[in-house]
Amino acid sequence: MDQEKIGDFGEVLGMEKPEKIKAQVSKQGTDLDEEKIGLLDFVGPKAREIIEQDCNIMSACAARPYPLVVDSAKGSIIRDIDGNEYIDLVAGIAVMNAGHSNPEVEAAISAQLKKMTHCGYGDFFAEPPLKLAKKLEKLSGYSKVFFCNSGTEAVEAAIKLAFWKTKRQGLISFYNAFHGRTLGSLSLTCSKVRQKEHFPAFRTAHSHYAYCYRCPLKLEYPSCGIECAKELENLIFRRDLSPEDTAAVFVEPVQGEGGYIVPPPEFHEEVRQICTDNDVLLVSDEVQTGCFRTGPFLALENFGVRAEISCLAKALGAGLPMGAMLADRELMDWPPGVHSNTFGGNLLSSAASLASLEFLERENMETRVKELGSYMKQRLWELQDNFPCIGDVRGLGLMIGLEIVKPDKSIDPLTRDKIINEAFKEKILLLPCGDSVIRFSPPLVITNEEIDLGLERFERALKKATA
Repeated sequence: MDQEKIGDFGEVLGMEKPEKIKAQVSKQGTDLDEEKIGLLDFVGPKAREIIEQDCNIMSACAARPYPLVVDSAKGSIIRDIDGNEYIDLVAGIAVMNAGHSNPEVEAAISAQLKKMTHCGYGDFFAEPPLKLAKKLEKLSGYSKVFFCNSGTEAVEAAIKLAFWKTKRQGLISFYNAFHGRTLGSLSLTCSKVRQKEHFPAFRTAHSHYAYCYRCPLKLEYPSCGIECAKELENLIFRRDLSPEDTAAVFVEPVQGEGGYIVPPPEFHEEVRQICTDNDVLLVSDEVQTGCFRTGPFLALENFGVRAEISCLAKALGAGLPMGAMLADRELMDWPPGVHSNTFGGNLLSSAASLASLEFLERENMETRVKELGSYMKQRLWELQDNFPCIGDVRGLGLMIGLEIVKPDKSIDPLTRDKIINEAFKEKILLLPCGDSVIRFSPPLVITNEEIDLGLERFERALKKATA
């Protein structure tokens, strides 16, 4: 970053000594381009003050696409610290499925808070996590539950269970996959090289996911015969990792960080059959797709397929840290002490989670999400007719991705980022994923009116970004 840009950024923040920014940029390697700097003109003085302090003390590994400083929220509306209101079309990356400040969730947290917040559920018994486990058994059909604190912890637990049960140490996942950033789950992740470089890994083979819009095998669906899935047997098991050394195949029902990629139904059917035929466990990473995000409670239900293990987090905690690994009792029969943690089954998180799931179940969220998702995709397809930069509209339920492309249909991350920036100026919140995709994952309680208003603003953002 040159001196002029640094000075401009310092002025926007109202700093008397812009050289402080230069030192911070040099120290942390912060990437502040002109467009991101310009976004500071669209937030108030309180936000700029918070951002200045945050950049001075917080680790630079946090990636912030725009300068939003949140203060409060209700339903699908977020208010920043200066009082500006935004339509939330990302729900904290598919976390706030029951909506921000859901009164039933707040009441459950408040009631538990008056009793106690933490008991060390790995060592003692308590009712709130038991009630939650029984609800998860009802919704998912799995008979055993292990609680943790996040998505990556749920995946780590699944890795350990697969290793323990099979006595094998090889893993398989897919290109574009994201399963977490701790070392075990990072071994499965294959999204961005920056996430993996310099870190050690478990023995993991990666295969091709069914990314039909950009088929990595240069084939066409359906004449392809789902060759990408068949690579597990035709290539991986023959050349890289034998079934006798493979503990599990990890798969996202819909790839999240990789670009909101929805495979054809035959893909998961084929992967399931290959795992069954070769006595390999199938693990479904439902961290982003679960809790009714795509319609049914677990997204893999859309494909008529069941995994031996499923991992949940994000929306499960209704905004509080909560993760879970689900399996049946004949699989999750490991003895005490093989795996545990301090905060899994936290009492506040359990109360919030149970209240959220009961709310979503009572509101018949599976049907609602399918209807709203179809409505939203139809509106986005209409925009696609008028904006050639929208190469693909895809999704299940309220997990929808727009792939932004150049005229030759190649990826266009620069335009994608401009659209997201312009959307922020229009007071709607969106996030990127994949190489060139905009993700839409609003709270499941969003109304048709909020969708309409949000997409009207999105259309203005498209016009400005592509003018």
